[in-house]
Amino acid sequence: MSSPADWDGTLLALMALALGYLLGSIPFGLILTRLAGLGDVRKIGSGNIGATNVLRAGSKKLAALTLFLDAAKGTAAVLLASHWGETPALLAGLGAFLGHLFPVWLGFHGGKGVATYIGVLLGLYWPAGVAFCAVWLIVAFATRYSSLSALTASAASVALLAVTAHWPLSALFLLLTVLLFIRHAANIGRLAKGEEARIGESSR
Repeated sequence: MSSPADWDGTLLALMALALGYLLGSIPFGLILTRLAGLGDVRKIGSGNIGATNVLRAGSKKLAALTLFLDAAKGTAAVLLASHWGETPALLAGLGAFLGHLFPVWLGFHGGKGVATYIGVLLGLYWPAGVAFCAVWLIVAFATRYSSLSALTASAASVALLAVTAHWPLSALFLLLTVLLFIRHAANIGRLAKGEEARIGESSR
């Protein structure tokens, strides 16, 4: 028979997951482009709601703001849930990432999750978040492929967390990285064929 403590723990876990999901599901890219009179970002370029596609809509400032807000919602979810404990913080991070990928407001068709991934990582263990950004910048500078930069940085983050024995975090980010790779399946295909658009080019 379950004890009251078990029920309290389960309730906190569900609350943290829901909190993260609701924050993560806010489609800032879509909201900002509409407010700026740029139309529906889902009908531009790749059709994605993230910062890279907002940049294709023609506004560097909105793209930067989208990147910041998509990351911030992941960090905020983790920090808010951390008051309930480590496990709720991890679940809130998972919820935020899932919310961005599958927002209920957009029929569960969301973004690819890179910025929110970074935000969750910064909130849970900021050195790994800084390492992600460093790897992203190095690969982006060398190749000018945003997708390859994100995939490489996410894999490196999991490796870093595992090497430093942050096991709960490495398990969480292994899951998030698998989801990230799945969401980038089309990009991976284009990279393999040499058809992926580089940073600054229009989406193909």
